[in-house]
Amino acid sequence: MTLIKSISGIRGTIGGRAGEGLSPLDVVKFSSAYGQWAKNRHQGRLKVVVGRDARISGEMVNNLVIGSLMGLGIDVVNIGLATTPTTELAVTNENAHGGIILTASHNPKQWNALKLLNEKGEFLTASDGAEVLKIAEDESFVFADVDDLGQVSKNNTYNEYHVQHVLDLKMVDVEAIRKANFTVAIDCVNSVGGLAIPPLLKALGVNNTIELYCEPNGQFPHNPEPLPENLTEISAVIKDKKADIGFVVDPDVDRLAIVNEDGSMFGEEYTLVAVADYLLQNKKGNTVSNLSSSRALADVTRDLGGEYQPAAVGEVNVVAKMKETNAVIGGEGNGGIIYPESHYGRDALVGIGLFLTHLAKKGIKCSELRAQYPEYHISKNKIELTPEIDVDGILKSIEEKYQKENINTIDGLKIDFPDKWVQLRKSNTEPIIRIYAEGKSMEAADELAQTIINDIKSLI
Repeated sequence: MTLIKSISGIRGTIGGRAGEGLSPLDVVKFSSAYGQWAKNRHQGRLKVVVGRDARISGEMVNNLVIGSLMGLGIDVVNIGLATTPTTELAVTNENAHGGIILTASHNPKQWNALKLLNEKGEFLTASDGAEVLKIAEDESFVFADVDDLGQVSKNNTYNEYHVQHVLDLKMVDVEAIRKANFTVAIDCVNSVGGLAIPPLLKALGVNNTIELYCEPNGQFPHNPEPLPENLTEISAVIKDKKADIGFVVDPDVDRLAIVNEDGSMFGEEYTLVAVADYLLQNKKGNTVSNLSSSRALADVTRDLGGEYQPAAVGEVNVVAKMKETNAVIGGEGNGGIIYPESHYGRDALVGIGLFLTHLAKKGIKCSELRAQYPEYHISKNKIELTPEIDVDGILKSIEEKYQKENINTIDGLKIDFPDKWVQLRKSNTEPIIRIYAEGKSMEAADELAQTIINDIKSLI
């Protein structure tokens, strides 16, 4: 069993002893710590929004979280089955003091997690997250007297609210999408995307939709991470049914993968690139992505007169850099779109609205649009960690070996070569070192990654 406590939330497997997985006792402890953090931050009666994805454990975890917050004297708005970005929007619309999203993102069904939001509907900063963990460690939460217990209310309208929110964005052109008469295939991996994506497409004027796995029952039909090796079924369906495009989301719908009309992958790195291209053609501005994302975004941004800035991995870091540079679009190379005109959170629904508008206005095939962007390939690898491995020592040794290259250490170690790069960083959610390498061909990227892996193995 696994329990990972980090500033970005609490993630673990269901079952087992307390402290070894995400047991009911752990759910109560960390929910209470978050509630106490919110009480320390705000005066008076507090309100917190709680939403969840469709995981099998969701109802159990939901009941424990809501009960814990009520026990602290906090009122709860239970929005039920909802995407991560839907919950983020609900926090601000409710004028709430925070929110908790119950989802383990792309992890398999035995996992669940508490993702913690502040009053802006954004993930906690590093210092705020550390404070929640300290409260949990000390168990320094104080529960309310019986007359001061929190109240719970239900609001099941936020999926519809989110769809309307996308329609209201100025850069989403519903008429252009309707005229394009797209046939769209979708794979919602039997989670909350099945409640949000079909009505969104209908509202956008897409009358021909091919739905795969849109029943929100938590029984993921394949590995729920939207990577090419997990998208073979929708790829075949697109070719067979002659669809114009395919969209795939993860269980909490903050990542968007795109499949071309010929069944080939648009590339999760290029979701953000394409949306940025559309926006920057209409309004000059800056962009941000994390250090593990493709150079293609920087190329497109500079070609269109904007400035690109990298950020450390993690949505909260990308958002901070976007605010600092007044970026018009940003995100992560895993298909995460952050559009400030909407809100500062990765949002696949917003991504779909903007991408379909772009494709409709271009009037070309999806694969032809992809071919217009700089060609880069990323090799994503990892090395399992054991307790005796000195990760910091390994990174320092690699840095010394390549000290003549362009080095960036704001997030692990990134080595920039003239025509390629490699990044090494310890994962925040899994006991591994991630090794990402990018080159102008997959062979070049794989070769660079393998060189670094060999370097690490020799040190171990």
